[in-house]
Amino acid sequence: MSLLHEWDTLNTRRQLFSRGKNVLGGAALASLLGESFANASSGGAMGPHFAPKAKRVIYLHMVGGPAQMDLFDYKPEMQKWYDKDLPPSIRNGQRLTTMTSGQARFPIAPSKFNFAQRGQCGMWMNSDLLPFLARNADDICWMRSLHTEAINHEPAICAMQTGNQITGRPCLGSWASYGLGSMNANLPTFVVLIATPTNREQEQAISSRLWSSGYLPGEHAGVSFRSKGDPILFINNPAGVPSSVRKRTIEGLNALNEINFKEVGDPETHTRIQQYEMAFRMQASVPELTDINSEPEHIFKLYGDEAKKPGTFANSVLMARRLAERGVRFTQIYLNNWDHHSNVGGRMPSQCKDIDQPCHALIEDLKQRGMFDDTLIIWGGEFGRTIYSQGGLTHENYGRDHHPRCFTMWMAGGGAKGGAIYGETDDFSYNIVKDPLHISDFHATVLNLLGYNADRFTYKFQGLDQKLIGINPAKPIKALMA
Repeated sequence: MSLLHEWDTLNTRRQLFSRGKNVLGGAALASLLGESFANASSGGAMGPHFAPKAKRVIYLHMVGGPAQMDLFDYKPEMQKWYDKDLPPSIRNGQRLTTMTSGQARFPIAPSKFNFAQRGQCGMWMNSDLLPFLARNADDICWMRSLHTEAINHEPAICAMQTGNQITGRPCLGSWASYGLGSMNANLPTFVVLIATPTNREQEQAISSRLWSSGYLPGEHAGVSFRSKGDPILFINNPAGVPSSVRKRTIEGLNALNEINFKEVGDPETHTRIQQYEMAFRMQASVPELTDINSEPEHIFKLYGDEAKKPGTFANSVLMARRLAERGVRFTQIYLNNWDHHSNVGGRMPSQCKDIDQPCHALIEDLKQRGMFDDTLIIWGGEFGRTIYSQGGLTHENYGRDHHPRCFTMWMAGGGAKGGAIYGETDDFSYNIVKDPLHISDFHATVLNLLGYNADRFTYKFQGLDQKLIGINPAKPIKALMA
């Protein structure tokens, strides 16, 4: 540690106010700043602003950006436009990625898949590849007008997860953990699972900064569970070390950390203490959690045979349900290989097969356990895809570039309005023509379902009231909420 960093650590605001000569000044400032100061200083849960509709969240992020026009944004008019160039008036000067900006042509690639209307809501869906999910059309809140400013993966996924294209901010799961706190002292409040797709043709990097707690206390960071070996590294005792010895070791470390906290006042020291204690408690709770052999056979039939294979999307979704029923507030699942720059026709079937039955099963499983109404399921990527083809074009094999101007996501349960279809795009699935939904409005809506006013849900950092929505004039969308 450098002298400058040590000085900075020794002079945090929390410690400055804790020293005797500053007690009166600190108390006066706290009285002026009110509740937000108390929350920021304690690092504890804020508690909701109003009664939440969702107690927990299962967020299914499709890494790479699913092609909306091949799944949920039906564009039959495009069949007449096969291999014709995208009109300049539709593109309207939009910045393109370097993968297609140099193309001489922008040939229209209509979806090769069949669509049909499903449910009482009449949602048009890919009827070839999503037969299971189609059964839940009326349970799902469909959002077809999401848009973002980011055109490349890293800033786009960062913006979708944290509200900002720049890394270092807390993600949505960390905000939920900070706000709502724990429902199970023996498990983390926020858990991350990374599922392995069947097809691994073009995967994007997935890094732990996506589930970072940023400037929130470290205890609110996501805990990543592995699909093979120990679910969490070093959770088990080394050979020859019984639990009684491990317990005494942790008690000794925590005593030293308490001494350090009293001397230095670094709030992350308390986070370290809590993490040691959580790890010890998880030694008993995690093995029971991850032992899916206790699930009855009808559950495996519901989720599909892939649910028995560690690391698959089906297995991860089943694990998310087990986490939710044990009190985990926020479970994030990442599924890669949606970056369809080529071979959409070849890759989309395997991607849809990975998600179709498990997503349907999750909704039905939560219903039969009485958990659907207070568990919010979110499905979507970081942006959409272009109607024009990247590279060559045949009806069997085409690619799609990144497209931030419009894309589709969906929510179910947890106060989301089932059967609602929100937003419309033009015939090219290129521009929004009705009810645009910025990702900040989406975040504000999710926070509202969790019981929070997005403008008032803050954390004091660097002299500012930091928010998930940042400085964006975001608002929750009432049409998305039951």
